[in-house]
Amino acid sequence: MALDITLLIFGFALIVLGVIGCIVPAIPGPPLSYCGILLLHFTKYCHFSSTFLIVWAVVVVAVTVLDYLIPVWGTRKFGGSKWGAWGSVIGLIVGLIYSPVGIFLGALGGALVGELIYQGRLNRRENSPKLSGKERFNKSLKAAFGSFIGLIFGILLKLTVSIWLAVAFIKKAILALF
Repeated sequence: MALDITLLIFGFALIVLGVIGCIVPAIPGPPLSYCGILLLHFTKYCHFSSTFLIVWAVVVVAVTVLDYLIPVWGTRKFGGSKWGAWGSVIGLIVGLIYSPVGIFLGALGGALVGELIYQGRLNRRENSPKLSGKERFNKSLKAAFGSFIGLIFGILLKLTVSIWLAVAFIKKAILALF
């Protein structure tokens, strides 16, 4: 009985941490939410079907992998470089200080700075086409926007999965306890 209550409490804490982790980059949101589901599954109060657990495990792994690929894809799709993608990640981490708005502005600003550095370095190469400052800025801004769109899409994808798992957790826990 005490073990089941402990698992229930830790499971709920993981669910909450999982939803928070969808926005905070250092915390793996969907995997933590899934672990919360597993803890609830291991109590005597309720069980999830094998199909449910397997399908959601696959979804969580896919979303976790996509979370790393989508911002890079967005940056590349809008003509950016790895400098913009890395700038977005660094800006997002710095933006955590000013959450929640800082996360988004930091990601956009970081991607822009990363692309500006890349474009400046590219412009100094001998055999590359020379762009004016305005052209470099516009190209960098477009790539930063792509990185930002990719980041937002990844966050929304993670939030969707974690919230679905949270709803399943709460629904099962309430039905089992009452």
